[in-house]
Amino acid sequence: MKSKLKLHGFNNLTKTLSFNIYDICYAETPEDQQAYVRYIDEEYDAQRLTQILTDVVDIIGANVLNIARQDYDPQGASVTILISEQPVEPTESQIEESPGPLPETILAHLDKSHITVHTYPEIHPVDGLATFRVDIDVSTCGVISPLKALNYLIHQFDSDIVTVDYRVRGFTRDVEGRKHFIDHEINSIQKYLSADTRAAYQMTDVNVYQENMFHTKMLLKDFDLDNYLFGDATRNLSGEQRKQVEERLRHEMLEIFYARNMPH
Repeated sequence: MKSKLKLHGFNNLTKTLSFNIYDICYAETPEDQQAYVRYIDEEYDAQRLTQILTDVVDIIGANVLNIARQDYDPQGASVTILISEQPVEPTESQIEESPGPLPETILAHLDKSHITVHTYPEIHPVDGLATFRVDIDVSTCGVISPLKALNYLIHQFDSDIVTVDYRVRGFTRDVEGRKHFIDHEINSIQKYLSADTRAAYQMTDVNVYQENMFHTKMLLKDFDLDNYLFGDATRNLSGEQRKQVEERLRHEMLEIFYARNMPH
């Protein structure tokens, strides 16, 4: 175990984890498209999102100061939780570059944090493609990295595409006055993902080490069309229609993964 850094006062580093989760499906008729939006709004309403985030707060051993939540018309929801500062003595496993445990075993603590989540259900007006996006931000101040929350949060949603950004800002001083712009080793966000997650996704890194900026994007490897159909499309599509829908879905997923419009 490495010797602990002797700091002058409080650790002032701010560590921010931001990620987008996309769930894609196909709804053939306008009625099914509206039914899909209603389903998403009910499945991931502000109350459900609040429960997910408060579970995270319990897991990391923090205290809730305030919860603001809102469902929107016609669709979508937002939740913001402020968490109190709570100085703790972290264990080595809480700061090393490794996956955070899942909810059954997680023991991490954060000393100051806020967590936000916003949802964006969206239907393509022509192709019937439905893209449900969840934006999550976890920001901490102090020793512990919010990357330890990744495993729990990713497992709470059906995730076809995930983009993850991690940034360490500011600096902290040691007792000799030397500035430290990062206080833990990190080569890749992928090191914080569990083995089953890494095996399930195609992943690409874009990291700017000198700026303490790290980016990973993930695309689900397995594709079973039946997992992407909603409503009448689950039983009414012909073989040729299934092929066309699969091509549309794959195209949609690749455009989101590569963040650019691509020719059909």
